[in-house]
Amino acid sequence: MDVATASLIQSPVLPRKTSDNGAGSMFLTASGPGFTRPGSGRQLRFRQNAFARFSRPLQSSTTRRSLVVRAAASDDDGSSSAAKPIAPLQLQSPAGQFLSQILVTHPHLVPAAVEQQLEQLQTDRDSQGQNKDGSSAPGTDIVLYRRIAELKENERRRTLEEILYALVVQKFMEANVSLVPSITPSSSDPSGRVDTWPTKVDKLEKLHSSEMYEMIHNHLALILGPRMGDLTSVAQISKLRVGQVYAASVMYGYFLKRVDQRFQLEKSMKILPGGLDDDSKTSVEQPENVTFQSVSSHPEVGSFAGGVSAKGFGSEIKPSRLRTYVMSFDSETLQRYATIRSREAVGIIEKHTEALFGKPEIVITPEGTVDSSKDEQIKISFGGMKRLVLEAVTFGSFLWDVESHVDARYHFVLN
Repeated sequence: MDVATASLIQSPVLPRKTSDNGAGSMFLTASGPGFTRPGSGRQLRFRQNAFARFSRPLQSSTTRRSLVVRAAASDDDGSSSAAKPIAPLQLQSPAGQFLSQILVTHPHLVPAAVEQQLEQLQTDRDSQGQNKDGSSAPGTDIVLYRRIAELKENERRRTLEEILYALVVQKFMEANVSLVPSITPSSSDPSGRVDTWPTKVDKLEKLHSSEMYEMIHNHLALILGPRMGDLTSVAQISKLRVGQVYAASVMYGYFLKRVDQRFQLEKSMKILPGGLDDDSKTSVEQPENVTFQSVSSHPEVGSFAGGVSAKGFGSEIKPSRLRTYVMSFDSETLQRYATIRSREAVGIIEKHTEALFGKPEIVITPEGTVDSSKDEQIKISFGGMKRLVLEAVTFGSFLWDVESHVDARYHFVLN
């Protein structure tokens, strides 16, 4: 294993702490202090309206198979993508399958379809709120009543997750960027490489503000190290580790978009701290009064701060206005901005990552360590790794956008 491969596997952006309750995906082992799992779910009922012709096939009670979303357009290289799924995760709920059909047939109608589904969810939630006193009526089986209410909450949460996922997929479609399909060795590549997908790197880079992309570039430098300039080299890497890098990068993109949104607002109002309002400055020195000890306990601070470190590839990190802005936060603010706000968003990250990389087989030894003997190894170029990380960061950025958009119409974010 060469130095670059080792740097990728041992990168500081890899999650370090497993969820305390043992639930959730092994890919999201960063769900410690900085990543909360605050959510609910309820059954969705369709109404007859302008979209009824799409939802009718989904009302059958005899089948629950998931719908594979397929694109009808052609890729940039001219090859038809009619038989290729446009997202690795297959949506299961009636609302998810409904939106899957809209994504294929009438993608421009997805926002209107989502509005319809959110109205129905709100109606159902209001109805349940009015019936809360039903358990006090004579003869009511309280245990059964509460169990039904719990099932409806879980169904509503799953529906909301898939609405958010459909909106994220639509944003990728609008950007003309196809999501990476499920990671499997390609039969068309004699070397067994998994990264046979289109690069789309230029398009992904242009989806972010210049300040945000500086942080993303630093994030890539931490992961790829000296191979940033040699993207054709191929490495054999643990599939689980790559999946963890992907999940951590999604959360990093979510964090970056949240911070960048505040940065751009303060920039437009010319109230940025420490002289950051001066656009003429091409490089910004770190304020002398910033201490890293107050935020170093955060499990992803090395990544969130742009890799502030005296070791590893810290020397590769370039000065950045947004990085300096982030490091001006106190520890409480940094912790709050590094928190994923809803259980639904956490669920999406888990399910999307597992759909992309598969569910890993994890064996814990009697000593409490992870047995990596059954960990699958994949061959991937550093260019393919760059594409994966850029997609993951963009996915997290889009997730922040759609979560905020949906919460403004159907409140579900707890903090």
